[in-house]
Amino acid sequence: MSDIPSLPGIASQMVGTPRLQIHVLSSGPVDGVPVLFVHGNNSSATYWEETMLALPGGFRAIAADLRGYGETEFTPIDATRGCRDWADDLLGLMDALGGERFHVVGHSLGGSVVWSLLAAAPARLISVTVVAPGSPYGYGGTKDLDGTPTWPDFAGSGGGLVNAEFARREGAQDRGEENPQSAPRVVMNTYYWKPPFKPAREEQLLSGLLSIKVRPDNHPGDKVSSENWPGVGPGVFGPANALSPKYLGDTVARIIGAHPKPPVLWVRGIDDLIVSDMSLFEIGTLGKLGVVPGWPGDEVYPPQPMLGQTRRVLERYAEAGGRFSELVLDECAHSPYLEQPVEFNAAFHALLAGVRRI
Repeated sequence: MSDIPSLPGIASQMVGTPRLQIHVLSSGPVDGVPVLFVHGNNSSATYWEETMLALPGGFRAIAADLRGYGETEFTPIDATRGCRDWADDLLGLMDALGGERFHVVGHSLGGSVVWSLLAAAPARLISVTVVAPGSPYGYGGTKDLDGTPTWPDFAGSGGGLVNAEFARREGAQDRGEENPQSAPRVVMNTYYWKPPFKPAREEQLLSGLLSIKVRPDNHPGDKVSSENWPGVGPGVFGPANALSPKYLGDTVARIIGAHPKPPVLWVRGIDDLIVSDMSLFEIGTLGKLGVVPGWPGDEVYPPQPMLGQTRRVLERYAEAGGRFSELVLDECAHSPYLEQPVEFNAAFHALLAGVRRI
């Protein structure tokens, strides 16, 4: 059913839900304990196939193409709800599949969706694994460990910061390497993992990257002008705007106050340049490095401390009765489950087994 060839043992199907038709990859016994995998931005469910097949016996792997990606029915994301449209979609999917309670794993933007799931429906989550997740405070537009906005209008976050030429080339299904700063293949092989690593399924993963829907109401998303540096603020459509802290509301407070509190595993690569305290995809870092002119300085607009923010939220989660562990992998960038699958799976499977025994 999928346009992207899947590995043996991976099934592809469309699942009807009350919200939309969702494309799902799955593996393992139908009556196994469900494990829901949530992909990141500019990718698709196919990124999880090796991790799905490596699950221990007794688990059922479910990986969905999020709305706006892959083969899931398209309808615009309401970015003013933050990541809650995606979270509601996935809860509807698990209802349709009969998964009342499930483990959940989210990568990058998928980790941000998992934060919303933890805030909205903690009782349904057996365990939570976040892999290089976006900060619980959002991507861009905040300046300290408590997520204080850099500007009242959250300028410096949202769709206006997406490389328009990169998005155009995605829409054109460009698989070339010329003009490397905007070439999807080069961006993937430079930032998704640490060079010289290349995955065995490079072509399929590139197809997953190119599956994002490039259109005015999705990607790169709309923007509004701002009097504050860098001159643009978040609009109301698409993934980049949904990640703006402007629209995340009380997500952090709800995570900390969640009841019950499923255990959280946070996995990241030490060489990640997409989600870090000096992210090369975040405007504060680019201003500090002199890439974007007019930077108002560290006091006004420092690089977003993404890792510090995530750690502080998880520490507060633990102080409120939860528990978390952090796994940092050397010689690893933004995709630990692909770059270092042995180390990733050891920690991930230990979490699944430990929770199952409780």
